[in-house]
Amino acid sequence: MTGDLLQIGPYSFRSRLILGTGKYPSPQVMQEALEASGTELVTVAVRRVDLNNRTGDPVLGSLDTKRYTILPNTAGCYTAEEAIRVARLGRAAGFSNLIKLEVLGDPKTLLPDTAALLEATQVLVKEGFVVMPYTNDDPIVAKRLEEAGAVCIMPLAAPIGSGQGILNPLNIRFILEAVRIPVIVDAGVGTASDAAVAMEQGVAGVLMNTGVAGARNPIQMARAMRLAVEAGRLAYLAGRIPKKEYASASSPETGKVGT
Repeated sequence: MTGDLLQIGPYSFRSRLILGTGKYPSPQVMQEALEASGTELVTVAVRRVDLNNRTGDPVLGSLDTKRYTILPNTAGCYTAEEAIRVARLGRAAGFSNLIKLEVLGDPKTLLPDTAALLEATQVLVKEGFVVMPYTNDDPIVAKRLEEAGAVCIMPLAAPIGSGQGILNPLNIRFILEAVRIPVIVDAGVGTASDAAVAMEQGVAGVLMNTGVAGARNPIQMARAMRLAVEAGRLAYLAGRIPKKEYASASSPETGKVGT
C-alpha cells in the first residue's frame, strides 16, 4: 500500500484508521491498543482532558506526540457557539489547527444538529481551522459542508457507540458521489467486518472508539480493525466482481485460463 495515503487537508497519513481515546479500562490498555491498530491520528475530547496539566492527564500524558497526530474534538457540545469556543480553547492550549467538529442535537441519540454544525464549520474555516465535521448520512448536508470549507465529511454509520455497523450503505454511496473531499465513516462500527464493509464502499477511512475500547480485549480488537481497514481498502482498489443472479463456472471451457 506504499503511496496510498489518507490525505486530510495538508495532512497525510499511511493508516486509514483513526482511533479515539475514551472508555479504555486503563491508560496502558489504551497505549497498547493504539500501537496494535497502527493508527497515526488519535482523537481527544478537549472538554474531557486537563489542558492545564497535560503530562498528568491520563489521556494526554499517555500519548506519544512524536508518534501520533492529536485530533482534538468538540465532543459534548450542543450549540455552534459552544463548539466554536471549545475548538478555540484547544488551539490556544497548543493543539494544531485540526479539529473534529461535533455539534450534537439530542442527548439520547447523540445525533448531530446539522444546522449548527454548518454554522460552526463556516466560522472555524474562516479562522484557519482544518475542519473535520461529524455529521449524519445526508448527502445534501455533506455537500453544504464541503462548500463551507470542510476538508472531509465524517458521516455516522450508526449512532455513536451503538456498534450497529453501516445502517444505510446507500446513503454513504450517495455522499461519495456528492462530494470531492474524503469521506470518513465515523461512529457505529462494532466489529472488524463493519470496518471492512465501510472501506469496500470506497470511503477514505474509518474513525472509531467504542468498538475497540469497549471490546472484551481492546488490543486484539484494535489489531482486527487494522487488518479489516487494510483488507477493505485493498478489496475496493482491486474491484469486486459484479453480482450475478445465477452461477458462473470458475473453470470455463473457453476464454481465460481457469483455476
